[in-house]
Amino acid sequence: MAESDNVLHAQVLVVGAGPAGLAAARAAAAAGCDVLLLDAAPQAGGQIWRARQGVAAPPVADALARLAGARARVLVGARVAMVLPDATLLVDGPEGAFRLRWQRLVLATGARERLLPLPGWTLPGVFGAGGLQALVKGGWPIAGRRVLVAGTGPLLLAAAATLRAEGAQVVAVAEEAATPALARFAGALARHPRQAWQALRLGVALRGLRMMRGWRIAAIEGDAQVERVVLAGEGGRTRRLACDAVAAGWGLVPQTELAQALGCALAPRFGAAAIVVDGAQRSSVAGVFAAGECTGVAGVRAARLQGEIAGVTAAADLQGRASDLRLLTARLAREHDFAAAVAATFPMPRDWAGRLRDDTLVCRCEDVAWAAVREQPDLRAAKLATRCGMGHCQGRLCHDTLAAVMHWPRLPQRAPLSPAPLATLLAALDTPPDTPSHKETST
Repeated sequence: MAESDNVLHAQVLVVGAGPAGLAAARAAAAAGCDVLLLDAAPQAGGQIWRARQGVAAPPVADALARLAGARARVLVGARVAMVLPDATLLVDGPEGAFRLRWQRLVLATGARERLLPLPGWTLPGVFGAGGLQALVKGGWPIAGRRVLVAGTGPLLLAAAATLRAEGAQVVAVAEEAATPALARFAGALARHPRQAWQALRLGVALRGLRMMRGWRIAAIEGDAQVERVVLAGEGGRTRRLACDAVAAGWGLVPQTELAQALGCALAPRFGAAAIVVDGAQRSSVAGVFAAGECTGVAGVRAARLQGEIAGVTAAADLQGRASDLRLLTARLAREHDFAAAVAATFPMPRDWAGRLRDDTLVCRCEDVAWAAVREQPDLRAAKLATRCGMGHCQGRLCHDTLAAVMHWPRLPQRAPLSPAPLATLLAALDTPPDTPSHKETST
């Protein structure tokens, strides 16, 4: 891997060091390629394999150990700021900007939680279910606190199990899916023994916990912080549950900003817009592959299989040889069959606009209420008229919501892809002569 004039070169560049990215890097390195694995987090692992109080999860430690001695490098704490010409990315690292040039690029950018606005959701004590789970894994104290877990999807159960194991008093899990839909989902579990076993283990961990099926959050109430939640059920029924915190979530949304900037095609998959790939994980842009949740949320096993396929294919392309993917793609098809069942059982709620009040904040960064955006014709008009999406998150939350609720097309992706220092943006115009040192995990 050559390095000169503030530019790093790699035959295979993998962006994202979660399950898919680690699998892609391992596969490409095993084939003899120069590999660079990049991640914005301070440690590899992604969200699913997040380090617990600084200690890497066993699958991450194993993957990094297998990369040791290979022609591979892992750079952490470095975020892609901009797509440049000639297969180059501008990266903002902990000690400044640098450029990355690649021959093959694997996008493993993962997914983020879908957080939907509702009355009271900006009160202190309201978290995304996965977000609170991540905070607790990092050491945030939760023991003794009363937490309501609510929304829809399997992530709620995983979050509740983590919170309970760390000493939280989980007052209930409120799942929007009604009993008939969950009964049909049980049939899908029967066809997938591994997922059924995982569900059984979660059931044991959550034994005795109050499960409320067919209930949704109508409002979150409190003065200075969360004090109670109003739940709505069928037939106009309502219940109020006292709690200190709310862990809410409505599934995951693929992170496609970098793919959009590169020109990759997107299409709906498993309930949200995702990067379009073929059976070898090739995107619509030559030389660019994608793997994992950014191609459609299908779980960690699917992500690892896709990462391996992408790494194998990227290496084979560079070396001018064919690769046999039949076994991997057959396994992946089974994972995607289950993902389709999950998406059908736990969809994005279709009536969300009717749940909002005029004063419900849609854009928390810029304090934009529902009344200010609901009459706009599209996202561009909403952004220009109200500043919705112009805050720190750059629309990752509010634009996701409005695109889903209002069926508005997303805006074209513009640089920078995330907030970056002015010095980083200026580096796109003029390459500094000196190569910076970067926070690096040597492998």
